[in-house]
Amino acid sequence: MKTDFFKYQAQTSTHPLAMEISHASGSYIYDASNKPYLDFVAGVSACTLGHNHPKVINAIKTQLDSYLHVMVYGEYIQKPAVELTKLLAKYLPYPLEKTYLTNSGTEAIEGALKLAKRATGRSEIIAAHHAYHGNTMGSMSVMGFEKRKQAFRPLLPDVKFIRFNNHAEISQITSKTACVILETIQGGAGFIEPQDGYLENVRKQCDAVGALLILDEIQPGVGRTGKLFGFENYNCIPDILVTGKGLGGGMPIGAFTASSKLMDLFQDHPKLGHITTFGGHPVIAASALATLTEVVESDLIPQTLEKEKLFRKLLVHPLITEIRGKGLMLALMLTSDEIVNKVVLQCQEQGLILFWLLFEKKAVRITPPLTISEEEIVKGCAIIVSILNEIHKN
Repeated sequence: MKTDFFKYQAQTSTHPLAMEISHASGSYIYDASNKPYLDFVAGVSACTLGHNHPKVINAIKTQLDSYLHVMVYGEYIQKPAVELTKLLAKYLPYPLEKTYLTNSGTEAIEGALKLAKRATGRSEIIAAHHAYHGNTMGSMSVMGFEKRKQAFRPLLPDVKFIRFNNHAEISQITSKTACVILETIQGGAGFIEPQDGYLENVRKQCDAVGALLILDEIQPGVGRTGKLFGFENYNCIPDILVTGKGLGGGMPIGAFTASSKLMDLFQDHPKLGHITTFGGHPVIAASALATLTEVVESDLIPQTLEKEKLFRKLLVHPLITEIRGKGLMLALMLTSDEIVNKVVLQCQEQGLILFWLLFEKKAVRITPPLTISEEEIVKGCAIIVSILNEIHKN
């Protein structure tokens, strides 16, 4: 299997972890030899309820017995998609009331950028340095990391970058700006939270000049930060909200939500302003509906803040410089990228799954399922500290 993996499946790096998966359940993934691995990554923030959650699996199986794909997005009334978008509207503040479902987060970003241009008639887009919004051409255009973009230029024109949390640069948002796109919490940059009312001030500037604000909640959304959506922590409601990852419960999904006034612009001038064949797929929508329902009806959201406290209490070590992030979106900052590599790889050997961040090389990703137990947190943190102790001795 490993030989075929490298021969037939395209790779994204020269050294993938290449662990062969047998099955997964709860907070654990099992390899081909049935060795369990405690999962502190959750498919990079995607498996909100852990692996094979019974309510998600039952929803998928029930939908499988009814129908799979029947028609391109938005033409037929399909109950899972309607109920999912209705539930999102119930828990989102006005005027975020109408949702377009897509196949992935990056596709949702593309739709959001198109909608902003269509609504404003402007072309300028402002994004943040060290931002990550996906890897399709539009999403890459608003990625604030040139090293990852240079091989694929030319990209979208009229994209400018400001520094996240730099209040002085907010004035660069002007009447020429179609939209500002920001992650509510910067992910690839090292789980950087907005400070001192930053998002609120960006919101005010957008209102003053008629620009739209897009917030990317693909990673911090769906309960991961102690609120259903991250922006609720920062007194800032976007014009367009983008979600994905954890919304699908382990299935591929993206979504962007706006007011009916904005979203209805895709209906005409031109017609079919944004189209997709498989967006809102009934099986995936059923999985997402079960996931979102469990998140909002259980006590998982407030639990994330208590679990964050436990992580911060247990992960204290001379090689740990700080812990960034909020809730169960945490970045363990170490003293060097070399130590990060050792920790990630040695933890896997000892049955704990950790991962890297895209741009910040001194960070270790800790984004477990929201369903992770306190006992599992204690177990995983003990492995991390033990490995750090060994590294520190040497």
